[in-house]
Amino acid sequence: MKLALLAILCYAVGSINPAYILGKIKGFDIRKSGSNNAGASNAVITMGTKAGVFTALFDIFKAFLCYKLGSWLFPDLSFAGVLCASLCALGHIFPFYMNFKGGKGFACIGGLILGYNYKVFLIMLAAAIILVFIINYISIITCMTALSFPVIYLLMTKDTIGTIILCILGIVIVSRHFVNFRRIKDGTEVRFSLLYNRKKEEERLRGNKENRNDE
Repeated sequence: MKLALLAILCYAVGSINPAYILGKIKGFDIRKSGSNNAGASNAVITMGTKAGVFTALFDIFKAFLCYKLGSWLFPDLSFAGVLCASLCALGHIFPFYMNFKGGKGFACIGGLILGYNYKVFLIMLAAAIILVFIINYISIITCMTALSFPVIYLLMTKDTIGTIILCILGIVIVSRHFVNFRRIKDGTEVRFSLLYNRKKEEERLRGNKENRNDE
């Protein structure tokens, strides 16, 4: 019963979506602007870098907090931290007060990894930074992280239940990115280079959208 109550609490914490809240304060629904996603990357697109950084840090921290609470309150359950942080991520992705249409979980899975092991977090963060400059699409990095971490976790812990939970979360996160994959194919997905070359990226997107409209 205590674990169930904590799980509900972590889902509720995860559903606190700073990108959505900041957008509402500014007078718009972030899910209807930019990439139509209530997360840090779209906060950058629609509200600027400061809003995006704040959103990312907030989302990382809430999953980190849930992982630590689960591990602390249920030290005898090896999967408690993973379960609580995963429910936090699901709250972020499917928030009840937003008609279950929230973000896509990248920052939350980062917070989960940080809660589990900060060294693993730093290594995966470094790899993600290198890869994002090569691939130039955050959505691909998100999916790679969501699918690779369960393998890393299993090899390090042998925790089967925790690994199954992470695999389910990974599948959910990847499925939420199908629309991004379609936009990549169409040439209308926002690239990471928007952060440091906004004008060029906006021109590329505008040109690709105009070409699609002509077709």
